[in-house]
Amino acid sequence: MKIIDLINRNDQFFSFEFFPPKAREDWPVFFQSVQRLAKLQPLFASVTYGAGGSAHVESLEIVTRLQQEYGLETMAHLTCVGSEPDAITRFLSALTVAGVDNVLALRGDLPTDEVPGATNTSLLQYASDLVTHIQDSFPALGIGVAGYPEVHPEAVSTQSDISYLKLKLDKGADFAVTQLFFENSLYHTFVKRAREAGIVKPIIPGILPVVSLKVIKRIVSLCGASIPAEFLAELEQADQTGGAAAVQKVGIAHARRQIRELLDTGAPGVHIYTLNRAEVVIHLLEGMEIKSLS
Repeated sequence: MKIIDLINRNDQFFSFEFFPPKAREDWPVFFQSVQRLAKLQPLFASVTYGAGGSAHVESLEIVTRLQQEYGLETMAHLTCVGSEPDAITRFLSALTVAGVDNVLALRGDLPTDEVPGATNTSLLQYASDLVTHIQDSFPALGIGVAGYPEVHPEAVSTQSDISYLKLKLDKGADFAVTQLFFENSLYHTFVKRAREAGIVKPIIPGILPVVSLKVIKRIVSLCGASIPAEFLAELEQADQTGGAAAVQKVGIAHARRQIRELLDTGAPGVHIYTLNRAEVVIHLLEGMEIKSLS
């Protein structure tokens, strides 16, 4: 089923993002986390994807198992940079055969020797190109795209960034999922700008519960997000006085406050970046009573 149809049937929901391990020997532990979190009945689950063709086989196997063995409505991440259109088509064909009905269309990270705006021999240079390709070749697939409350690191301006989001949605994407953020005003401002630009499709906020000070500093350095000074100070104080357990406690409490406020102020749902930490997500959602209709 298309995820947009599920979204339209629910006033509020939560969904999960999983990060498959690189080493196959770590898959059993990964699927144990999936099994635990599947019991919470998320509206859908997305699965991250490595850029280039080398990850196709592993990504396909994992999303197929989530869909068929764990009963999760699964959305496969798909990047187009470094992949030929024929390879993309083969992957999409395999997804449909496996019963996976949804794709998150992404450009992906540029190769380290390529600069933004450089000529790419691939026909699919941008996420908007990938959306068009999916829409034209596999119209039955649901399509999600990414949005950036703090502006994409390569965007020339806030207005330009919103215009590219609109382009992706206008070309056939059903909804957007945001990059992680730690200050809800960023999401509200982003949605306001999107609506003013004529975007009417759902924009789902992405929430990451902080479980490690070292890990979150590395993540935000890579994705361009920011940590509010007050929250960062609280995390650093927790790390100094109580170590990793104290940081995790502060991080979960902050994420719970974010989720409650977002849902109370009109967000359609929340997409939780799980980092495959089942115990953290279970604790995060405990008692929140967010019911999704499948």
